[in-house]
Amino acid sequence: MTTTASHPHHHLSPAFPGRAPWGTANKLRAWQQGAIDAYVAKQPRDFLAVATPGAGKTTFALTLASYLLHNHLVQQITVVAPTEHLKTQWADAAARIGIRLDPEYSAGPVGRDYHGVAVTYAGVGVRPMLHRNRCEQRKTLVILDEIHHAGDSKSWGEACLEAFEPATRRLALTGTPFRSDTNPIPFVTYEEGADGIRRSSADYTYGYGNALADGVVRPVIFLSYSGNMRWRTKAGDEVSAKLGEPMTKDVTSQAWRTALAPTGEWIPNVLKSADQRLTEVRKAIPDAGGLVIATDQDSARAYAKLLKELTGTRPTVVLSDDTGASKRIEEFSSGQDRWMVAVRMVSEGVDVPRLAVGVYATTISTPLFFAQAVGRFVRSRRRGETASVFLPTVPSLLEFAGEMEAERDHVLDRPRKQGEEDLFAEEDKLLAEAEKADDEVTEDDQLPFEALESDAVFDRVLYDGAEFGMQAHPGSEEEQDYLGIPGLLEPDQVQILLQRRQARQIAHSRRKPDEEADLLELPADRRPVVSHRELLELRKQLNTLVGAYHHQSGKPHGVIHNELRRACGGPPSAEASAGQLTERIKKVQEWATRMR
Repeated sequence: MTTTASHPHHHLSPAFPGRAPWGTANKLRAWQQGAIDAYVAKQPRDFLAVATPGAGKTTFALTLASYLLHNHLVQQITVVAPTEHLKTQWADAAARIGIRLDPEYSAGPVGRDYHGVAVTYAGVGVRPMLHRNRCEQRKTLVILDEIHHAGDSKSWGEACLEAFEPATRRLALTGTPFRSDTNPIPFVTYEEGADGIRRSSADYTYGYGNALADGVVRPVIFLSYSGNMRWRTKAGDEVSAKLGEPMTKDVTSQAWRTALAPTGEWIPNVLKSADQRLTEVRKAIPDAGGLVIATDQDSARAYAKLLKELTGTRPTVVLSDDTGASKRIEEFSSGQDRWMVAVRMVSEGVDVPRLAVGVYATTISTPLFFAQAVGRFVRSRRRGETASVFLPTVPSLLEFAGEMEAERDHVLDRPRKQGEEDLFAEEDKLLAEAEKADDEVTEDDQLPFEALESDAVFDRVLYDGAEFGMQAHPGSEEEQDYLGIPGLLEPDQVQILLQRRQARQIAHSRRKPDEEADLLELPADRRPVVSHRELLELRKQLNTLVGAYHHQSGKPHGVIHNELRRACGGPPSAEASAGQLTERIKKVQEWATRMR
């Protein structure tokens, strides 16, 4: 049996399979053909294809669907997707090769003009028996897009099992690391290893490393930004910390959320840097676009307002998964606008090939979500395109960025160590939120602290598992060096250029006299030696005095800190030397004495 049909189905385009459905290639990519050949050889009922975001899973799946229809191995198709927008995206892609899917289907018989339907996991969860009946009546191919969504056994997983158990063929697709809980995912095969632990077994795997080597996806440059954060806890205590420094999970979380607060300086500075990067990329890729991924709707609106002030143009804002959102995404995809701002899971699977610059402005910290988010920027249209993603300096994100090429299987029977966190607990929470009513309010919706102030510091560049650069202030010559990397480069050229920029930055900082340099710019061997504990005590003393002066003068804490910096010079207190902190302590004491 071959992959091309000798008796074309009367509904299918005669051009098939001479062109890929997306119109991005005039023939199948090697991995797509390889996966189809593996399928045709086995003719399995269940087939799991794991391919990195941007590699072309949709093209592969629809090519296979067309082959099965051609050869009368199935009579109809059901595509199950995570979101409303993706239903439409699947239907549009299928139409390009003459397969007609109804993305508006809800119940009853399917129109005679359609080969099948596109539905969401949530839709299947509501009416599993409807889809089961359809599978029992006609030979059905079910395509389960981003199959990890069916791993929630309480709802969507059980519904998928019930609905599609009678299906003739099932094709499961995923482009991300699997969930780390131990709920079996429906229709996925698990094999026991020598260690007695069962792991998911993919029938075909095409990882990011392979795709990068083949030129199928873009290389990703991660630009990480640190900075000094200050916030007030629910108990009324003021806390200062620097992003990236070792700290407890709770403090890391609150420092991260403080950085993302639109009222501080971190987000405006990072958005400005990202927009500068987009300008550089657009010199080589004129239609390149940027995407800011926000945690919630209020933040998204605030980021959109900042971008409008920065660029003079209101960005496209996508706040929910509805039909209006689909239209806005499509208009942005086919247009020339610079920026789109989206909330959370709206980013998953959204296909906008011109996206080249991203800002990860969300506190979601699962490897699955991170991989999906970065996947929005890696789809390659021509050789040499690069993707740039701006991140807060948070250890878990830097770890994910360094492991872009890691391939993960879904592990059952995984022994949980005492005190070990489930990396996908937050993913479970997101799935639960996707299923709850819009007006439900949870305890976690209430902010447990108040962000007071933040600033941004360019920290480092991560590329291909390596780190480049030293800290520098936004707008500095050093930061501009990295923002100005050309938008069209081969992967090895990116590495060479980053190495050169780093060497130049180190040489420049060494030529600068110590008294002219911020502490940031001084190499470690020229910084004054003070123990970490002593610095913490000095910062604590300064914050206590600023708090007292706040009650005395009525001025906000942030204003006092800024006035101290103006009066005494130097960087924010989290980066200040012992001498600079001592000078500010004396200065605020002097101000307080004058007011008595």
